[in-house]
Amino acid sequence: MLFRNEVTQATDIDLLTVILGNRKTAGMLLKKVGGSLFNLLHAFPHQNGDLFCAEGKSAYAPDPVMKLQAVRELATRAMAEDLQGRDCLTNPGAVRDLLKHKLAGLPHEVFICIQLDAQHRVIAIEELFRGTLTQTSVYPREVVKAALRANAAAVIFAHNHPSGALQPSQADELLTRNLKEALAMVDVKVLDHFIVAGTGALSFAERGLL
Repeated sequence: MLFRNEVTQATDIDLLTVILGNRKTAGMLLKKVGGSLFNLLHAFPHQNGDLFCAEGKSAYAPDPVMKLQAVRELATRAMAEDLQGRDCLTNPGAVRDLLKHKLAGLPHEVFICIQLDAQHRVIAIEELFRGTLTQTSVYPREVVKAALRANAAAVIFAHNHPSGALQPSQADELLTRNLKEALAMVDVKVLDHFIVAGTGALSFAERGLL
């Protein structure tokens, strides 16, 4: 039995068993993703369908991967809540971690905007656009409207690369420049643009691309 004061000493299987309620299922799922907790937490229910068919489970049986998705979403929301009221420029690691949790593993591209006040505190985290496996259409007009609606003084952008390529494309760099110019017209600063791919997150500001 896993006691509360032993959580930090528990194995991955122990912790998964607490969440899923079945040690055999926990072990089988972890084995299926090569022992990677990151891959397991960023898996999607449909990817696990063959496992349940093999076990003879009903299509209406509770899906362990859905339970893990719920855990991941709760963790992401807790991280977002923790950022509220904090200066994002002095907490870049927290921003990076949040974006990795929110975007890693998605099968399609998503473009996110973190709206900030004049002290660079989080006002809102918005998904503005959703695309396909390889691209997302981002409209500067809509980005400007969202910033004005939030009364933002600054923004941080982020999008994911489902392909796993962490390097920004020429299109990514051009888009960032266009957004920066459009937002400058309404006195909103672009502080950074992150690309999330796999377990990594690249910062345009750190690369000198802003």
